[in-house]
Order: sequence, then C-alpha cells, then structure tokens
Amino acid sequence: MTEAVLSTLAVSGGFNDPVFEAQGVFRALMDATARPGTLHDLPASVAPPAPLGPGSGAIAVSMCDPDTPVWLGDGADSEGVRAWLSFQCGAPVVQEPDKSTFAFVRAGAMPALNALALGTQEYPDRSTTLVVEVEALEGGPRLILEGPGIDGQRTVKPMGLPEDFAAQRSASRALFPRGVDIVLVAGLRMMALPRSTVVSHDNETEAG
Repeated sequence: MTEAVLSTLAVSGGFNDPVFEAQGVFRALMDATARPGTLHDLPASVAPPAPLGPGSGAIAVSMCDPDTPVWLGDGADSEGVRAWLSFQCGAPVVQEPDKSTFAFVRAGAMPALNALALGTQEYPDRSTTLVVEVEALEGGPRLILEGPGIDGQRTVKPMGLPEDFAAQRSASRALFPRGVDIVLVAGLRMMALPRSTVVSHDNETEAG
C-alpha cells in the first residue's frame, strides 16, 4: 500500500463532530457497563478502514490516545487501520496483547483471556479492555449473566463467540478484581460484559 493511499485512509472516516460524538460513545459505554448485557447504540458517524468495524472504530477514537496502547488481532489489523488509529487518536499499536490497554478482534480470532493484561491485585485497572466484533448481538446460543447491575439474571444471545467463552470467563472471574472487561460490538450496537459479570451457558436450553 502506497504512502498516499495510507495517508488518505488515515485522515478519512473519523467523527463528523469529534467532541460531541466521543462524549456520546463514552456515555453509551458507561451505561452499558452499568447494565451488563443490555443493548446500546453507539451514536457515531465513523468509517474506519477495513477490516476494523464501525463499532470498534468508534470506541477506539473515543477511548484511546497516545497513553493507551492498542493491540489488533486477526480480522481487525491492517496497514490502513494502524495509520487511521495513529492519525485519529494517536494510539500506539503493540505486538503483545498483554501490553495493551485496548484490544480489538473478530470473534473468530479471539485470544485466550489469560493472554491479555489482567491487572494486579494492587492495580486491577491496569488491564485490557477487549472489544470483540461478533456476527450479531442476538440470535446466538443463550448465555446467562449474573452480578452487579443485573436484577437476578439476564439472558443474552450473541453470535460467533468461541464455544469455551463461558469457561474462560469463569476462570477469569476467579481472579477478581483482576480480569478483562469485554465489549461486544456488531455494527454500531454493543453490549458490555465487565469483569464483575458471571457468565454461564443456559444448560436447560442445551439439554432441550
């Protein structure tokens, strides 16, 4: 890819109203985190280079800066994406997932959660927020959520997550307050699964 093409990709596709839209995305993320498993729209006009999706791009531009290292997994990485992130928010791209503050991936190439930064007992916030592009936020296998922000239980049905996702979350949950916060995105819709949320399979549905 030529420098001219990279330069064009880098400067295009950002927010039309950077301050207003970044604030809107931030508020949506906070609301989603406070109510795990609920669906939220990302109020943004953003078009990052392929293969990064618009939801991931909106979160990256709103939440990342030169002090928030980013890791790009398979299905989210390209020369154009790296140039775009550098221009739009100045975020450095790192090679190791456990060195990242934010990680962006496709569900089919999601790394093991223990490969990311989990924080420490003294500084649990020094962890990775994992943003996962899924096929859809509805219509997939049923998962049961419990924990803060949920009245009893909540059922969600994202499509495309690894089969062992609930098992990985269970192992990660045992490390609390360490752990990884997860945001699932499809287009410009999202749901949050903070580390405090317990995730399990709906065994009754599977048995039926």
